[in-house]
Amino acid sequence: MQDSGRMIDTKLILDNPALVDANNRRRNATIDLSIATGFAKQRSVFISQIDELRARSNEIAGLIPKASAGERVTLVQEGRDIKEKVKMMEEQLAVIETGLDTELRKYPNVLRDDVPDGKDAESNDVVRTFGEPPVFDFEPKDHIELGEALGIIDIERAAKVSGSRFTYLKGDAVLLEFALIQYALTTLVPEGFTPVVPPHLVSTKAMGDMGYLEHGGEEEIYHLKHDDLVLIGTSEQAIGPMLTDEILPADSLPARYVGISPCYRREAGSFGRDVRGILRVHQFDKVEMFSFTTPDASDEEHEKILAMQEKLMQGLGLPHRVMKLCAGDTGRPSARTYDIETWIPSQKQYRETHSTSNTTDYQTRRLSVRVKYADGHKELAHALNGTAFAIGRTLIAILENYQQADGSVVVPEVLRPWVGKSVVGA
Repeated sequence: MQDSGRMIDTKLILDNPALVDANNRRRNATIDLSIATGFAKQRSVFISQIDELRARSNEIAGLIPKASAGERVTLVQEGRDIKEKVKMMEEQLAVIETGLDTELRKYPNVLRDDVPDGKDAESNDVVRTFGEPPVFDFEPKDHIELGEALGIIDIERAAKVSGSRFTYLKGDAVLLEFALIQYALTTLVPEGFTPVVPPHLVSTKAMGDMGYLEHGGEEEIYHLKHDDLVLIGTSEQAIGPMLTDEILPADSLPARYVGISPCYRREAGSFGRDVRGILRVHQFDKVEMFSFTTPDASDEEHEKILAMQEKLMQGLGLPHRVMKLCAGDTGRPSARTYDIETWIPSQKQYRETHSTSNTTDYQTRRLSVRVKYADGHKELAHALNGTAFAIGRTLIAILENYQQADGSVVVPEVLRPWVGKSVVGA
């Protein structure tokens, strides 16, 4: 029984419904398993019956040349009856398949055992902390005040052109952005990450295969309906489908990519201070890691991606903490997620700047990306993703943590070779 096109293994629901039900409850997902199991059992019966009818049809085809005239008439009629019955059953099977597919799209990924229990962000675990929040001997400004005074962030003119929650980055902000990109590339390429500039538009099928159209996800996406294309909200949405229907030799894995792209999001549910400035905007640039690997190596690869994130942030010297998300705060495609939260002085709190998730085979099942081993057997690959830099949020953290009393901003040392100066606005 094949599960191509579905994100959770039907066999798992049939063989271990208690595990799936417990996972759903941990994730605050109210799902009636009997609907999916009912469809799955019907599907199995229909497939079995169709296979039997086809086997009989093949048997008849072999008997006809040897049969007498009278027997031949009977066999031909039986063959026609079987053909008609198979056609009807295939139509019914298609309805069952659609029902099963629709139902299974409701299911979240199965969490890893080490994911903590909890309903929301309040139950997330602090794994470790790096650095201390800066102590200023002056009243610190937020990134909007700093950016506008330095002439490097222009929200007012962007509003004239594009409306709210857009911005122009100018001058040294642009130099800082491209310095962050170069810093990420020089750190990640030696670690085996292949740079990719992906398409910014992908088909709705590709976006759906990545699991971003279920559970209200379509509300966050810009859809070009005349072309049936959507704008990506992160480069992983274009890099994951890049290997659709491919079989990857096990000895070639992990296949690591680092995507550089703009990202487009409606941010429909955003409100309050988050919509000011460049924290939550409709368009921003991002550097994103993505890996395909074997199932037995995916947890190790997840720790590798997290280590790369921490290395990048420690290089910038920004105070931050690593959080392991609890069950209720983990996104549905993910089996485990870590966030990095960076200190934002104007808000006097840590805010998410990075995320990394192991989606196991939840995305690769629908993408049909498989691994082939030396002995010839195949299984679904595992996919992982992780932020290198969400440029806007990283700029906020740099501006606010490195600000000085005169309104200038110290450039982190690792970025100076590309920015060409040690202080912005001096």
